[in-house]
Amino acid sequence: MSRRVVVTGLGVVAPNGTGVPDFEASLRLGRSGIRHVEAMAEAKFACTVAGVPQGVDALVEQEFDEDERLVMNGSHRFASLACLEAWKAAGLERPARDSEEVDWDTGAIIGTGIGGMDTTAEKVVPLTNAGKVRRIGSTSVEQVMASGVSARISGQFALGNQVTTNSSACSTGTEAIAMGTERIRSGAAKRMLCGGSEAATHYIWAGFDAMRVLNRRSNDAPEKASRPLSASAGGFVPGAGAGVVMLESEESALDRGAKIYAEVAGQGINCGGHRMGGSMTAPNPESVRRCIDAALADAGLLAADVDVINGHLTATGADPREIGSWAAALGRGPGELPLITATKSMIGHTLGAAGAIESVASILMLKGGYVHPSINCEDVHPEIEPHASSISHELREFEDMKVIVKAGFGFGDVNACLVFRKWEG
Repeated sequence: MSRRVVVTGLGVVAPNGTGVPDFEASLRLGRSGIRHVEAMAEAKFACTVAGVPQGVDALVEQEFDEDERLVMNGSHRFASLACLEAWKAAGLERPARDSEEVDWDTGAIIGTGIGGMDTTAEKVVPLTNAGKVRRIGSTSVEQVMASGVSARISGQFALGNQVTTNSSACSTGTEAIAMGTERIRSGAAKRMLCGGSEAATHYIWAGFDAMRVLNRRSNDAPEKASRPLSASAGGFVPGAGAGVVMLESEESALDRGAKIYAEVAGQGINCGGHRMGGSMTAPNPESVRRCIDAALADAGLLAADVDVINGHLTATGADPREIGSWAAALGRGPGELPLITATKSMIGHTLGAAGAIESVASILMLKGGYVHPSINCEDVHPEIEPHASSISHELREFEDMKVIVKAGFGFGDVNACLVFRKWEG
């Protein structure tokens, strides 16, 4: 029997807000978290702005012991804070470090697009090249390996169920939530911490700058740099952070008397096979449509049931094609699409964390009955203009919202889509 899956906790470390209260306040205000990054300027990047979370080190120092802090790199720190917030929000007691009890019913799927690039670039490579391998330290492997982020979480919360790290480029965070949903549905777990994390380091962003896919035209106006849906979009703005949701079977949540934020009603995951216009860096439009259709079918919903779209929408040339895929999947013509918003307009593209942070935003909108503004798209792209009336330029109250769909599309022509439904008992 397939079990219903609900969200009982949220955690976020985002460029425009560390912690759910600050993040949601920024969403409502349309407040950008994009800033000048001196390390990018010193390294002669064409793009010198990024979305970097603030106040993280102080919070880590407050919440984790010194020996824990010393073995956590940037991605681990972001994920640890987001998981802790989601854990507490779910009404769960934080395990004592000296306890021998293991929570066999709870696991984690915390993904990352790049992994421990900061550790590799700042420590492993220079010390190896200098012939000082012994100075690298005994914890470098656990920081460099992709699964280090979920392994770190398993120790912090004594998790005894499946613990793994997925990595599917920019669809990673969305995919992690979809995978956790299936594990709970099957009865293999009661609870799963799911999401994604990405470190804030110019070493991660360098390759994208070299590809010329970052916006190099807005260095003097950081808050205006991330421009999804806009005719003047000049490429995406890199970002960092973490988003985590506590997924739980409805039965378990009700038995515990837990607060329920939303239901994960459906999910879809697929690949375009690098065909029909798809490639390593571009999605196959047909596969995007199929992914959205699959998620709605999995939820038992019709296209007409969708109230809001929180798109992938990166401020690149892919935006018009994405809107076209939404229109095709939902069978909606010009002026008929649901409300559309792009969280990346405020936080940039946080890579492996993107789908997770944006899922947190979607759930907050669903529970709060509003649609956050998609900023910096006053000049709507000509190919998107027929659907311009659906774009949420300002905060819109939407108390009757029942369904919001979140999608993520990644390098490798991989797609993931989630359907969140308002939980009404």
